[in-house]
Amino acid sequence: MKSFPVIIVLILIFCRSITGQVPDSVKFKSLLPNDFHLAYLEEEKAILIDVREFFEFRTSRLKDAVNIPSLGNLDFTADTIDKESALFLYCTSGYRSKRVALFFHDNGFDKLYSLDGGIVAWKKDGFPVVRKKVRRK
Repeated sequence: MKSFPVIIVLILIFCRSITGQVPDSVKFKSLLPNDFHLAYLEEEKAILIDVREFFEFRTSRLKDAVNIPSLGNLDFTADTIDKESALFLYCTSGYRSKRVALFFHDNGFDKLYSLDGGIVAWKKDGFPVVRKKVRRK
């Protein structure tokens, strides 16, 4: 009789483990730097978006990235981007880009990719960054 609660717990753990992907992973793909880079190169209509604040973007960023801060007016941004475009999002560690990916998914975007580990992982894996300072327009 003492083993009955243990069996129930094991059954619940087993059932939870076979349920499949976590819900957020269905809304966007979180990719490691190499896969992120390859997916970006393969997409015909791809936009590379740095969701960090301008002062972060200004010091180092991925080549061809545009800066759309996660704390900015994302509603306006979502209205100006073609929903057929694939959005490749990154930040420092991956947290903000995942939040922004969920926002864009809720606004009708389907092709969403987040850089797992952010620009830190990108640099750690030896990928180049642009360090030339930019000025705010």
